[in-house]
Amino acid sequence: MGHLNLPASKRNPRQWKLLDIVSAVFFGLVLLFFLLVFTPLGDSLAASGRQALLLSTSDPGQRHRLVALVELGHHHQPIEACPADSVDHMPCEDPRRNSQLSREMNFYRERHCPLPDEVPLCLIPPPLGYKIPIQWPESLHKIWHSNMPHNKIADRKGHQGWMKEQGPYFIFPGGGTMFPDGAAPYIEKLGQYIPISGGTLRTALDMGCGVASFGGSLLSEGILTVSFAPRDSHKAQIQFALERGVPAFVLMLGTRRLPFPAFAFDFIHCSRCLIPFTAYNATYFIEVDRLLRPGGYLVISGPPVQWPKQDKEWADLQAVARALCYELIAVDGNTVIWKKPDGDSCLPNQNEFGLELCDQSNDPSNAWYFKLKRCVTSISSVKGEYAIGTIPKWTDRLTRAPSRALVIKNGIDLFEADTRRWARRVAYYKNSLNVKLGTPAIRNVMDMNAFFGGFAAALKSDPVWVMNVVPARKPLTLGVIYDRGLIGVYHDWCEPFSTYPRTYDLIHVAGIESLIKLPGSSKSRCNLVDLMVEIDRMLRPEGTVVIRDSPEVIDKVARIAHAVRWTATINDKEPESHGREKILVATKTFWQLTSASQ
Repeated sequence: MGHLNLPASKRNPRQWKLLDIVSAVFFGLVLLFFLLVFTPLGDSLAASGRQALLLSTSDPGQRHRLVALVELGHHHQPIEACPADSVDHMPCEDPRRNSQLSREMNFYRERHCPLPDEVPLCLIPPPLGYKIPIQWPESLHKIWHSNMPHNKIADRKGHQGWMKEQGPYFIFPGGGTMFPDGAAPYIEKLGQYIPISGGTLRTALDMGCGVASFGGSLLSEGILTVSFAPRDSHKAQIQFALERGVPAFVLMLGTRRLPFPAFAFDFIHCSRCLIPFTAYNATYFIEVDRLLRPGGYLVISGPPVQWPKQDKEWADLQAVARALCYELIAVDGNTVIWKKPDGDSCLPNQNEFGLELCDQSNDPSNAWYFKLKRCVTSISSVKGEYAIGTIPKWTDRLTRAPSRALVIKNGIDLFEADTRRWARRVAYYKNSLNVKLGTPAIRNVMDMNAFFGGFAAALKSDPVWVMNVVPARKPLTLGVIYDRGLIGVYHDWCEPFSTYPRTYDLIHVAGIESLIKLPGSSKSRCNLVDLMVEIDRMLRPEGTVVIRDSPEVIDKVARIAHAVRWTATINDKEPESHGREKILVATKTFWQLTSASQ
């Protein structure tokens, strides 16, 4: 049968409606095509689509495929930028995630990392208006406001000398809540009671540090301070400290041991840190005792020391110190100074807190995700000589092999060989590879696989400080690093590090593939792509990365370096070194979000 053709005037009204809809859709698609091709809207939508691909965690398989493409060098475009609101993102200290957790013992303020497949595979951008940081030592006193435009501390603490906004800068007068006139006169007062000068004290811990003016002021006395504070209502205090070029770390004393070895610090300081030292049967005081070197000094300034309406808390604090046989050196206003005994505590004894010594099964230097113990670490539980007065003064400590090196078989010989090896290697970095060590361009340095701290020791004459990271699954050599007068932390590199973005000028790693492998196995626990994206997060724009490993690993690293927007060169190892190694030296490019990406 043929089709029946009706005159136009006799078509069904429903047919007219259908034709109108079809025509409208057609012209709409044509219009959309021109908008996508010839206007910025297309770029914006494409960017958001790519971002959805990279940020989506609903399909782990998709993420795994992308990681594999990047590792093989088959992903020819750079990894996408994260959204603009992620400029200060720390995956393991995410307030949105952590605020849902228990408040008991500040559990919610500790590290809580997402699963690897939940971490967005994208590069953290700098904030709008970011500038290359001011160089050391000028940075101790002022930084660019635009690099971290957070005015909360300046508004609330400016009258106490923490920091102030001044034109395009934040300036740091050097004050703090308990020393509004500056840290220098406060330190001078402490020097009346404890040996601040002369090299007896070298490693210090400042708890609840604010913007780290105390630690920054101690540098001129040759004391290297690890300053820590949580990510809390004082937004970005650790970020400010690191931008100033002062050693600092995001950390909370909550339910776990702090990630440091036993008897690491010569001097521990709390200035209005508000840690309830006597709570939970004095658990927090016991943790401080674990970290304090025999013969070391503990200074608490502020509540509850002779503080109004805190008589009981002050009495309890003194009672704990007496139970542990601490010598009271002085009570000066709202500041108390104690000295830890050189030998084993006078425990066991009768005390109201029920304090007892830990049993022999307790390794006091095991401190990675290790729940706080309510027992006191015996000095004899750690073999060696490490008390104040028995270890050499600074700088002799740096090159003399400490007895704790025997944690490794033939440790003393290995220590001495490691020290010589890194002196050669660092000289090669400077003289042949043109790494800017020793220049004002590099201040904050990280060694991701530090072992005995030989790399950091070789930088002793440079205007740098080094965060020595000992991987938590490797031999616990961090005590050796502290005994030689250096600082560092334990960490597992299959998780993000507890620092803000853009905080290190140079990141160094020898044996990068070992950081993601199971010890004694060829099986990987995580992947190099995620690790290098994390390195990129920590590194400042125009910062330097130095990676040593086998030629096969370095080839893979070079492919990933291209994907994270680094410019890289592969170099031969120094002539004196044995083994099959190549050295990749890379620079992080200074890129910013485009308007379409924001």
